Amino acid sequence: MSSPDSSSSEVSGRDPATGELLLLRIEDGTIADVQRRASTVASDEPWLTPGLVDLQVNGFGGFDVNDFAEDDGETISAMVRALVARGVTTVVPTIITAAEQHIVTCLRRVVAARAADPLARHAIPFVHVEGPHLSCEDGPRGVHPAEHIRPPDVGEFLRWQEACDGLVGMVTLSPHFAESVSYVEKLVEYGVRVAIGHTHAEPERIRAAAAAGATLCTHLGNGAHAVLPRHPNYIWAQLADDRLAAGFIADGHHLPPETLVSMLRAKGLQRSFLVSDATALAGSPPGIYRTPVGGDVELTADGRLVYRGTPYLAGAARSLDDAVAHVANLGPFTLGEAVGLATSVPGAIVGGRGRLDVGAPADLVRFRWNQGDRTLSIEEVLVAGERQPCGPR
Repeated sequence: MSSPDSSSSEVSGRDPATGELLLLRIEDGTIADVQRRASTVASDEPWLTPGLVDLQVNGFGGFDVNDFAEDDGETISAMVRALVARGVTTVVPTIITAAEQHIVTCLRRVVAARAADPLARHAIPFVHVEGPHLSCEDGPRGVHPAEHIRPPDVGEFLRWQEACDGLVGMVTLSPHFAESVSYVEKLVEYGVRVAIGHTHAEPERIRAAAAAGATLCTHLGNGAHAVLPRHPNYIWAQLADDRLAAGFIADGHHLPPETLVSMLRAKGLQRSFLVSDATALAGSPPGIYRTPVGGDVELTADGRLVYRGTPYLAGAARSLDDAVAHVANLGPFTLGEAVGLATSVPGAIVGGRGRLDVGAPADLVRFRWNQGDRTLSIEEVLVAGERQPCGPR
C-alpha cells in the first residue's frame, strides 16, 4: 500500500441503516466530509459501510496464523489481503494455546508482516492471544491442546510483549484459576483487553473477572460443555453481565438460529459483535483436506467444516461478510443492525474504527445484498482511502 494520495476523492452508496444516499469525501486516507441525501426508491447504488472488523482470525484462504513453519510474515500479509478482498479491513490475528516459544514465534511473524507491509500494518491493530490459560476440561477446552494449558503468568505475558513490541492487545482466559483476578488486573493496567472464554468457571468467578476489568466474551455459546446445568452456569453469567460485550460466531453452524437470536437479544446489539473465528481452510473450495491437527476434515459448500465421517465441527470456515448476511437473514434484525455487529461495535473495541464519521479512517466497503443472499456481494473495498483488489470468491 503506497502513501495516501493528498488529493481528495469521493465515494457514494446507500446507508443500510437508513436507506439514505451517503456522499463521502476522502482526504489523506481519512473521511473529510459526510453528506446525506434522502433515499429514492429507484436508487440502484450499492450499500456503503465501514470496513468489517474481525477480532478473531486464526487463518484464512490456506494461510494459518498458528503455522509451525518459520516465515518472515508473508503468511500474515497474504491472509490480510485475502480478507480485505472480502471486505474485512481490520484483522486481529489470533494465536491459540501452544508452548510459550511457539506463541512467541507467531507473535514475531505478525511483527514482521507489519514492518514489511503497510497494508498489514494498517489492518492489524493488535494481536489476540486465545489461551493458554483456559479450561482443561473436554468441551470448554475445544481444540486447544491439553498439554499446553497452564495457569496465568504475568511473567510469560511480559515475555510475549517483549517479543512483539507490545502488540498483544487482547487475551482470552478462563477465570477459574486462583491467579485469574490478579492477572486480569495486571493486563488491564497494561492496556490489554481481557476476554472470558473456553471456561468452566463458576458464575462468581465470572463476576470477579469482570470486576477486575475483563470486558469481553470470546465466541459465547461455543467452547462449552455439550451438557450444562439448566441454571446457574457460565453462559447465563456472561449473558447477564453488562460489563461484558460478547462475540458470536454467526456462521450458521456454531450457534443454531434460535440460540443466536436469543443471545443477541439478551446481550443487546450494543454489547454484541460478530467474529469469524476463521481457520486456514476458510475461503477454500469445498472438499476433503488433511490438517496438521485433527487429520482428515471435510469442508462443505455451505461452509461447514467437520471431521470427516462425523457431524462434529472442526473449526469455523466462513468469513465476516457471510456472518453479516446470516444475521440479516435471521428475521428479527435489519441489514443495518447486522452491519453494526461487524463494524461499529468491534470497531469501538479496537478504537476509532468501524464508523463513517469525519476524521475516521477511510476503510470502506461497497456491496450489494438482498434478503436471502448467503453473503455480501463485495463491489469495492478501500483501506485508508486506497482501493484494494476485491471481487467474487
